[in-house]
Amino acid sequence: MPYTTLISVPELQSLLHSGQPLMVFDCSFDLTQPTLGASQYREAHIPGAFHADLDKHLSARHGAPGAGGTVVASAADEPASGGRHPLPNRERFATWLSDIGFANDMQAVVYDRNGANYCGRLWWMLKWAGHDAVAVLDGGLQAWQAAGGAVASGDEPARFQSHFRLQAPLRRLVSAQEVLAQLGQPGQTVVDARATPRYRGEVEPLDPVAGHIPGALNRPFGLNLGTDGHFKSPEQLRAEFTTLLDGRDPATVVHQCGSGVSALPNLLAMEIAGLGHTALFAGSWSEWCSDPGRPVERG
Repeated sequence: MPYTTLISVPELQSLLHSGQPLMVFDCSFDLTQPTLGASQYREAHIPGAFHADLDKHLSARHGAPGAGGTVVASAADEPASGGRHPLPNRERFATWLSDIGFANDMQAVVYDRNGANYCGRLWWMLKWAGHDAVAVLDGGLQAWQAAGGAVASGDEPARFQSHFRLQAPLRRLVSAQEVLAQLGQPGQTVVDARATPRYRGEVEPLDPVAGHIPGALNRPFGLNLGTDGHFKSPEQLRAEFTTLLDGRDPATVVHQCGSGVSALPNLLAMEIAGLGHTALFAGSWSEWCSDPGRPVERG
């Protein structure tokens, strides 16, 4: 049976020794220092792991300056979402997976050293590409090292190219237009994963407008982890999300954050809790607030 949500360190160690088709991804990153994740990877990573960089591999190209100072991109590079970290389209993502040697028969394991903040992006993107056999390493690189797991340094050898075939999406992506159309309706519950001061509009370090999508509930993504850096138990997560939703149907939830990255630990946590598959607004606040015609709430 494939691992589809979390995988523990002992389970990963067993997989590595089993010889089953497997690819491990180190997704370490830092928003304030975009080159830090790659440097940390070269210093120490799980042997054989490939570094998946948020900016280079898991986000679309923003394009090149065009006539009149506008930003344009070729049709092949057209992103699947807006925001500061736009999603690459599924075809471009599949090309990257093929280039690095990831195939449809492989189990994917993703991790970072950032509280599952960045590896959740690749976990969701693989589901969106129709690949169910992907799991987050619970506790990240810290748990691996605490268990005595070996680490490697430098870069890993390139793999032979594969041919990754897209399948029907297993997770739902929604646009800003779809969120706006359902605003205030019982069929949509927006959950904002940003820190509470940003959600309230008290501070805004990254985007031009402070505040949140009207009616959105706030659950900072770090609440999904215990003090040991592992995800809380399914029972505890279920209780916490049930309290947050306060009678709302979990199936109506649309997750967002600043740029579609830190929303994903919340989405994963709901699945761990047994609350089903929920949607992602990948453009998130950075796309929402870029249009002055969209409503904003503070407080």
